[in-house]
Amino acid sequence: MTQPDYYEFLQISPNAEFSTIQRIYKFLAARFHPDNPESGDAEKFELLKQAYDVLSDPGRRSEYDADREKATVEAIPIPDTMDFLDSIDGELNRRLAVLAVLYKRRRTNSAKPEVSLGEIESLMDFPRDYLDFTIWYLLKKEYITRGDNSAIALTAEGVDFVETQRAELPNLSKLLTTATGPSISDRRQGGQNLAPSEGKRTQ
Repeated sequence: MTQPDYYEFLQISPNAEFSTIQRIYKFLAARFHPDNPESGDAEKFELLKQAYDVLSDPGRRSEYDADREKATVEAIPIPDTMDFLDSIDGELNRRLAVLAVLYKRRRTNSAKPEVSLGEIESLMDFPRDYLDFTIWYLLKKEYITRGDNSAIALTAEGVDFVETQRAELPNLSKLLTTATGPSISDRRQGGQNLAPSEGKRTQ
């Protein structure tokens, strides 16, 4: 998807009504307007106008939503950014990548937060067998849940882990905040620790 995620930028649900979009637009317009000496930001103000122009027009919004839904998981270009095949480091990176994908989906498509294992497998570009232990671990930690169709989704426990640990785990932070993910040098460092969240028992 070449366009920015306007819902993410506005911090609203993809199901938000026009009145909500209008209210958020007015609030952020006052904040980002270049004439505001404290918080003015010309670049963000321009992005805000683009978002409002698209989301306030039913036809353009419908087209945007269709394109966005197709590209939701693709928004995190994982395969060329991290080592998933090393023994220990690869496993830890697989956990972070799965959590990042599911967090992105949960935030941007709350009505359909599930991601199939096929999509995960395609993003990471390795056999699904490599995911068995990763999925088992994340299920046991209750960071994810699995539906009847085997698709997985992030739980509230998983959201808490991602949001509280992203500052401690550079690879996780980069997966969530950059367009290209960790660099090759970051990947070679490897081994970001996926430690249990405080107070959560190991199952």
